[in-house]
Amino acid sequence: MQPPPDEARKNAAQDTQWSRPECQAWTGALLLGTCLLYCARVSMPVCSVSMSQDFGWNKKEAGIVLSSFFWGYCLTQIVGGHLGDRIGGEKVILLSASAWGFITAATPMLAHLGSTHLVFMTFSRILTGLLQGVYFPALTSLLSQKVRESERGFTYSTVGAGSQFGTLVTGAVGSLLLDWYGWQSVFYFSGGLTLLWVCYVYRYLLSEQDLILALGVLAQGLPMSQHTKVPWRQLFRKPSVWAVIFSQLSSACSFFILLSWLPTFFKETFPSSKGWIFNVVPWLVAIPASLFSGFLSDHLISQGYRTITVRKFMQVMGLGLSSIFALCLGHTSSFCKSVVFASASIGLQTFNHSGISVNIQDLAPSCAGFLFGVANTAGALAAPTPASPPGTTPLASHPGTALETACHSAPRSPLLSAGVVGVCLGGYLIETTGSWTSVFNLVAAISSLGLCTFLVFGQAKRVDLSPAHEDL
Repeated sequence: MQPPPDEARKNAAQDTQWSRPECQAWTGALLLGTCLLYCARVSMPVCSVSMSQDFGWNKKEAGIVLSSFFWGYCLTQIVGGHLGDRIGGEKVILLSASAWGFITAATPMLAHLGSTHLVFMTFSRILTGLLQGVYFPALTSLLSQKVRESERGFTYSTVGAGSQFGTLVTGAVGSLLLDWYGWQSVFYFSGGLTLLWVCYVYRYLLSEQDLILALGVLAQGLPMSQHTKVPWRQLFRKPSVWAVIFSQLSSACSFFILLSWLPTFFKETFPSSKGWIFNVVPWLVAIPASLFSGFLSDHLISQGYRTITVRKFMQVMGLGLSSIFALCLGHTSSFCKSVVFASASIGLQTFNHSGISVNIQDLAPSCAGFLFGVANTAGALAAPTPASPPGTTPLASHPGTALETACHSAPRSPLLSAGVVGVCLGGYLIETTGSWTSVFNLVAAISSLGLCTFLVFGQAKRVDLSPAHEDL
């Protein structure tokens, strides 16, 4: 007697999971890939001042170039997840990385193709955004299919730490290259390293036959095989699915408010303080915090704790405790304490990597990429960092008002990001109340709403199975 289709799909999925050595190799490679993703992403903000001087851009024109990345970025989230579920996330990542790496390395040449520098740079940034938009949904699809449930937390948190690391690397190394060799060298550096990474992954981790087959599927537009079809109507009827999407939305919104307003808070509250301290220290704290959260998550599961219990505990830390430290920021006049509170709040938010970000893989491993794309399009990110690296000061970051500064620094589409809505609401509260406490209260309220929703409705059992064989 043959097993039911859903049971057969479970067994097939287990057979295709990585062995421990394979998982370690891929985790290291994807950590570096995420780092290079952000190196390429923030190259333009690092170079915007010098490029504006060379090409005569004003603040408005520089702002157009900087924000154009997100016009493309928000359009390919769902597509990237769907392709990852269909042909394999590693292939989507490799193909897109080769394209964005080439465009980044070729940016200096594109800038000098003609007299319309602004048009070429805007187009290249839109295209880069389109290509990078598929990365995290495809990554989620890949890890949901290849990594064991008991190891997903640490793997995803480790890979996600590459976002903070890449931002810091470009902020530091990019600034040096900018001073020594000009803005062109920053694009050569990030684009060239990305292409080297693609060559390494292609040669040592992927088979040529699989990649050619994936290209054939994309070129011919073959229909999905029967076993990958998912009952979408059934999926979106589940409260647990909407709970994780809403929690992602809340997490992103509260994060963007802190990300965008903390520099202004420190500058206005402590005008004599050194900017590199509050711009760099929280991100240095976030890297080990992200790694620890993943280790703790997998350790608790291995000790016999229920998966959903661990996921909810991670969210208590990532949304609950982090918001308490944010509240403390509004009730201290000490610079040192403020840096500690800000670092703790930002660092604890990385616990979301082992909570709601991985919970999507728990709920629907067969279509995790698509589902993550839906959540990310709504404004949420498994591993977010600022578009402008800590310690850098792009021209468009000073367009005249604090509100515009926040909107330019938010790492999502200015039109579609729920984070930007929160950022704008934070600016309104500052203007009307004249108190930073109201902003941190807003962060706590949004975080608490997302946390309560996940605690009440969150689940970790699969919802992508047919009704007759649901594991519920």
